[in-house]
Amino acid sequence: MSKLVIRQSRSAIGEKASARETLASLGLRRPGNTVEREDGPALRGQLRRIAHLVKITETKE
Repeated sequence: MSKLVIRQSRSAIGEKASARETLASLGLRRPGNTVEREDGPALRGQLRRIAHLVKITETKE
């Protein structure tokens, strides 16, 4: 399965609480932070909620 590299590109200031909580659950704290996660349906649902705040890159292993 592939992995996704998720980079926070915009601040969460002024966003709804659910968007801020989703960022926190992914481990993103501030713009510029990057995390790598295993791709799956649950992760895709989280990313759909915060798509306007992050940049997503797919990596193959």
